[in-house]
Amino acid sequence: MSELTIRLAIFAAMALFEVLAPCRPLRYGRGRRWVTNLAIVVIDSAVMRIVFPLAAVRAALWAETRGLGLFHALGIPTFLAGIISFVVLDFAVWLEHLVSHKVPGPVPIHRMHHADPDIDLTTALRFHPLEILISMGWKAGLVVALGAPATAVLIFEAVLTMFNHSNVRLPARLDAVLRPFIVTPDMHRVHHSVIRRETDSNYGFNLSIWDRLFRTYVAEPEHGHEGMTIGLASFQNAAPTGILWSLLLPFRPQTRDGEEEPPARLNRS
Repeated sequence: MSELTIRLAIFAAMALFEVLAPCRPLRYGRGRRWVTNLAIVVIDSAVMRIVFPLAAVRAALWAETRGLGLFHALGIPTFLAGIISFVVLDFAVWLEHLVSHKVPGPVPIHRMHHADPDIDLTTALRFHPLEILISMGWKAGLVVALGAPATAVLIFEAVLTMFNHSNVRLPARLDAVLRPFIVTPDMHRVHHSVIRRETDSNYGFNLSIWDRLFRTYVAEPEHGHEGMTIGLASFQNAAPTGILWSLLLPFRPQTRDGEEEPPARLNRS
Protein backbone atom coordinates (compact mmCIF):
# COMPACT_ATOMS: atom_id res chain seq x y z
CA MET A 1 0.00 0.00 0.00
CA SER A 2 1.43 3.38 -1.03
CA GLU A 3 1.93 6.41 1.18
CA LEU A 4 -0.67 8.31 -0.88
CA THR A 5 -3.27 5.56 -0.38
CA ILE A 6 -2.68 5.52 3.37
CA ARG A 7 -2.88 9.31 3.58
CA LEU A 8 -6.14 9.40 1.58
CA ALA A 9 -7.67 6.70 3.78
CA ILE A 10 -6.70 8.58 6.95
CA PHE A 11 -7.99 11.86 5.47
CA ALA A 12 -11.37 10.31 4.58
CA ALA A 13 -11.75 8.68 8.00
CA MET A 14 -10.84 11.87 9.89
CA ALA A 15 -13.11 14.01 7.67
CA LEU A 16 -16.04 11.73 8.51
CA PHE A 17 -15.10 11.80 12.21
CA GLU A 18 -15.10 15.62 12.13
CA VAL A 19 -18.61 15.66 10.64
CA LEU A 20 -19.98 13.15 13.15
CA ALA A 21 -18.31 14.51 16.30
CA PRO A 22 -17.02 18.08 15.82
CA CYS A 23 -15.34 19.87 18.73
CA ARG A 24 -15.79 23.47 17.56
CA PRO A 25 -18.00 25.22 15.01
CA LEU A 26 -15.87 26.42 12.09
CA ARG A 27 -15.93 30.22 11.74
CA TYR A 28 -15.14 30.14 8.03
CA GLY A 29 -16.51 26.72 7.13
CA ARG A 30 -14.81 24.33 4.76
CA GLY A 31 -15.37 25.82 1.28
CA ARG A 32 -12.65 28.37 0.59
CA ARG A 33 -10.43 27.17 3.45
CA TRP A 34 -10.34 23.62 2.17
CA VAL A 35 -9.71 24.72 -1.41
CA THR A 36 -6.76 26.83 -0.19
CA ASN A 37 -5.32 24.27 2.20
CA LEU A 38 -5.61 21.41 -0.29
CA ALA A 39 -4.19 23.55 -3.10
CA ILE A 40 -1.17 24.23 -0.87
CA VAL A 41 -0.63 20.46 -0.64
CA VAL A 42 -0.61 20.22 -4.43
CA ILE A 43 1.91 23.08 -4.66
CA ASP A 44 4.07 21.51 -1.95
CA SER A 45 4.07 18.18 -3.80
CA ALA A 46 5.03 19.83 -7.09
CA VAL A 47 7.87 21.78 -5.47
CA MET A 48 9.13 18.62 -3.77
CA ARG A 49 9.22 16.70 -7.04
CA ILE A 50 11.17 19.46 -8.77
CA VAL A 51 13.56 20.56 -6.02
CA PHE A 52 13.85 17.59 -3.67
CA PRO A 53 12.72 14.33 -5.27
CA LEU A 54 14.40 12.19 -2.57
CA ALA A 55 11.62 12.44 0.03
CA ALA A 56 11.81 10.60 3.35
CA VAL A 57 10.39 7.24 2.22
CA ARG A 58 12.42 7.22 -0.99
CA ALA A 59 15.49 8.23 1.03
CA ALA A 60 14.91 5.19 3.26
CA LEU A 61 14.65 2.89 0.22
CA TRP A 62 17.78 4.44 -1.31
CA ALA A 63 19.77 3.92 1.92
CA GLU A 64 18.38 0.41 2.35
CA THR A 65 19.51 -0.79 -1.08
CA ARG A 66 23.02 0.50 -0.33
CA GLY A 67 23.23 -0.77 3.24
CA LEU A 68 23.76 2.74 4.57
CA GLY A 69 23.09 3.99 8.09
CA LEU A 70 23.70 3.17 11.73
CA PHE A 71 21.19 0.33 11.95
CA HIS A 72 22.70 -1.50 8.98
CA ALA A 73 26.20 -1.08 10.41
CA LEU A 74 25.16 -2.46 13.80
CA GLY A 75 22.98 -5.23 12.41
CA ILE A 76 19.93 -4.15 14.40
CA PRO A 77 16.81 -6.21 13.58
CA THR A 78 14.34 -4.46 11.28
CA PHE A 79 11.46 -4.46 13.78
CA LEU A 80 13.55 -2.86 16.53
CA ALA A 81 15.12 -0.44 14.06
CA GLY A 82 11.61 0.58 12.98
CA ILE A 83 10.50 1.39 16.54
CA ILE A 84 13.66 3.36 17.26
CA SER A 85 13.33 5.21 13.94
CA PHE A 86 9.76 6.26 14.73
CA VAL A 87 10.74 7.62 18.14
CA VAL A 88 13.85 9.43 16.85
CA LEU A 89 11.97 10.97 13.91
CA ASP A 90 9.18 12.10 16.21
CA PHE A 91 11.66 13.85 18.50
CA ALA A 92 13.38 15.39 15.46
CA VAL A 93 10.09 16.84 14.21
CA TRP A 94 9.26 18.10 17.72
CA LEU A 95 12.67 19.82 17.88
CA GLU A 96 12.28 21.32 14.41
CA HIS A 97 8.86 22.64 15.41
CA LEU A 98 10.23 24.17 18.62
CA VAL A 99 13.06 25.86 16.70
CA SER A 100 10.60 27.29 14.15
CA HIS A 101 8.91 29.15 17.03
CA LYS A 102 11.92 30.05 19.17
CA VAL A 103 14.62 30.98 16.66
CA PRO A 104 13.81 34.13 14.65
CA GLY A 105 14.53 33.90 10.95
CA PRO A 106 14.51 36.36 8.06
CA VAL A 107 11.43 34.67 6.57
CA PRO A 108 8.97 33.37 9.21
CA ILE A 109 7.56 30.59 7.05
CA HIS A 110 5.82 28.74 9.90
CA ARG A 111 3.39 31.65 10.34
CA MET A 112 1.40 30.44 7.32
CA HIS A 113 0.49 27.26 9.17
CA HIS A 114 -0.68 29.20 12.24
CA ALA A 115 -2.60 31.80 10.24
CA ASP A 116 -5.45 29.38 9.54
CA PRO A 117 -8.38 30.96 11.46
CA ASP A 118 -9.94 27.54 12.03
CA ILE A 119 -8.29 24.22 12.82
CA ASP A 120 -9.23 20.89 11.28
CA LEU A 121 -7.48 18.08 9.47
CA THR A 122 -6.65 20.33 6.47
CA THR A 123 -4.66 22.61 8.78
CA ALA A 124 -2.29 19.65 9.13
CA LEU A 125 -1.55 19.99 5.40
CA ARG A 126 -1.12 23.77 5.39
CA PHE A 127 2.65 24.28 5.35
CA HIS A 128 4.58 26.73 3.20
CA PRO A 129 6.58 25.07 0.38
CA LEU A 130 9.81 26.46 1.84
CA GLU A 131 8.99 24.89 5.20
CA ILE A 132 8.22 21.56 3.53
CA LEU A 133 11.60 21.60 1.78
CA ILE A 134 13.49 22.37 5.00
CA SER A 135 11.55 19.78 6.98
CA MET A 136 11.99 17.08 4.36
CA GLY A 137 15.72 17.75 4.10
CA TRP A 138 15.99 17.40 7.89
CA LYS A 139 13.99 14.15 7.97
CA ALA A 140 15.64 12.59 4.91
CA GLY A 141 19.09 13.28 6.34
CA LEU A 142 18.15 11.52 9.59
CA VAL A 143 16.57 8.62 7.73
CA VAL A 144 19.76 7.99 5.75
CA ALA A 145 22.01 8.45 8.80
CA LEU A 146 19.97 5.94 10.78
CA GLY A 147 19.29 3.55 7.92
CA ALA A 148 15.64 3.70 9.01
CA PRO A 149 13.42 0.93 7.58
CA ALA A 150 11.23 2.26 4.76
CA THR A 151 8.07 0.78 6.30
CA ALA A 152 8.64 2.66 9.56
CA VAL A 153 9.23 5.90 7.67
CA LEU A 154 6.08 5.30 5.59
CA ILE A 155 3.99 4.82 8.74
CA PHE A 156 5.54 7.89 10.37
CA GLU A 157 4.90 10.10 7.34
CA ALA A 158 1.35 8.83 6.88
CA VAL A 159 0.12 9.33 10.44
CA LEU A 160 1.91 12.65 11.02
CA THR A 161 -0.35 15.60 11.98
CA MET A 162 -3.81 14.76 10.54
CA PHE A 163 -5.19 13.17 13.72
CA ASN A 164 -3.86 15.76 16.15
CA HIS A 165 -5.04 18.72 14.04
CA SER A 166 -8.54 17.31 13.56
CA ASN A 167 -11.63 19.11 14.79
CA VAL A 168 -13.01 16.13 16.68
CA ARG A 169 -14.40 15.76 20.17
CA LEU A 170 -12.93 12.71 21.87
CA PRO A 171 -14.70 11.45 25.01
CA ALA A 172 -12.94 12.98 28.02
CA ARG A 173 -12.02 9.58 29.44
CA LEU A 174 -10.51 8.44 26.13
CA ASP A 175 -8.52 11.66 25.83
CA ALA A 176 -7.22 11.17 29.37
CA VAL A 177 -6.11 7.62 28.56
CA LEU A 178 -4.41 8.56 25.26
CA ARG A 179 -2.77 11.86 26.23
CA PRO A 180 0.09 10.47 28.37
CA PHE A 181 1.28 8.63 25.26
CA ILE A 182 0.12 10.39 22.09
CA VAL A 183 -0.81 13.93 21.08
CA THR A 184 -4.60 14.18 21.01
CA PRO A 185 -6.56 16.84 19.09
CA ASP A 186 -7.42 18.65 22.34
CA MET A 187 -3.75 18.73 23.33
CA HIS A 188 -2.44 20.11 20.04
CA ARG A 189 -5.33 22.56 19.58
CA VAL A 190 -3.92 24.57 22.50
CA HIS A 191 -0.83 25.24 20.37
CA HIS A 192 -2.99 27.05 17.78
CA SER A 193 -4.33 29.59 20.28
CA VAL A 194 -3.68 33.30 19.68
CA ILE A 195 -2.42 33.61 23.27
CA ARG A 196 1.37 33.46 23.12
CA ARG A 197 1.93 31.36 26.25
CA GLU A 198 -0.41 28.76 24.75
CA THR A 199 1.16 28.93 21.29
CA ASP A 200 4.52 28.34 23.00
CA SER A 201 3.39 24.93 24.20
CA ASN A 202 2.41 21.46 22.98
CA TYR A 203 4.81 21.25 20.04
CA GLY A 204 4.45 17.48 19.66
CA PHE A 205 2.94 15.70 16.68
CA ASN A 206 2.67 12.01 17.56
CA LEU A 207 4.24 11.29 20.96
CA SER A 208 3.33 13.53 23.89
CA ILE A 209 6.39 12.67 25.96
CA TRP A 210 8.59 15.45 24.54
CA ASP A 211 6.42 18.32 25.77
CA ARG A 212 6.18 16.78 29.21
CA LEU A 213 9.90 16.03 29.33
CA PHE A 214 10.94 19.55 28.28
CA ARG A 215 8.18 21.33 30.23
CA THR A 216 6.36 22.80 27.25
CA TYR A 217 3.11 21.03 28.07
CA VAL A 218 -0.13 22.96 28.71
CA ALA A 219 -3.17 20.84 29.55
CA GLU A 220 -6.04 23.12 28.54
CA PRO A 221 -6.57 26.53 26.86
CA GLU A 222 -7.45 29.39 29.19
CA HIS A 223 -10.82 30.00 27.51
CA GLY A 224 -11.71 26.36 26.84
CA HIS A 225 -11.73 24.62 23.49
CA GLU A 226 -14.96 26.21 22.31
CA GLY A 227 -14.09 29.67 23.62
CA MET A 228 -10.45 29.90 22.50
CA THR A 229 -9.48 31.93 19.46
CA ILE A 230 -7.52 30.12 16.75
CA GLY A 231 -4.94 31.60 14.38
CA LEU A 232 -2.84 34.76 14.54
CA ALA A 233 -4.14 37.68 16.57
CA SER A 234 -3.16 40.11 13.81
CA PHE A 235 -5.29 38.37 11.18
CA GLN A 236 -8.66 37.51 12.69
CA ASN A 237 -10.49 37.73 9.38
CA ALA A 238 -11.06 35.76 6.18
CA ALA A 239 -7.76 36.83 4.54
CA PRO A 240 -5.83 33.69 5.62
CA THR A 241 -8.36 31.53 3.75
CA GLY A 242 -6.98 32.85 0.43
CA ILE A 243 -4.16 30.94 -1.23
CA LEU A 244 -2.10 33.84 -2.60
CA TRP A 245 -2.39 35.76 0.67
CA SER A 246 -1.24 32.68 2.57
CA LEU A 247 1.77 31.98 0.36
CA LEU A 248 2.92 35.61 0.60
CA LEU A 249 2.36 35.92 4.37
CA PRO A 250 5.96 35.06 5.39
CA PHE A 251 7.22 37.91 3.22
CA ARG A 252 4.92 40.56 4.70
CA PRO A 253 6.14 42.92 7.46
CA GLN A 254 6.06 40.89 10.64
CA THR A 255 4.04 41.86 13.68
CA ARG A 256 4.35 40.31 17.12
CA ASP A 257 1.47 37.88 17.10
CA GLY A 258 -0.29 36.34 20.02
CA GLU A 259 0.30 38.69 22.95
CA GLU A 260 -3.32 38.89 23.96
CA GLU A 261 -6.76 37.73 22.93
CA PRO A 262 -8.36 40.04 20.36
CA PRO A 263 -10.24 42.73 22.34
CA ALA A 264 -13.64 41.84 20.92
CA ARG A 265 -14.95 38.31 21.31
CA LEU A 266 -15.67 36.70 17.99
CA ASN A 267 -19.13 35.65 16.88
CA ARG A 268 -19.00 31.86 16.67
CA SER A 269 -22.49 31.28 15.41
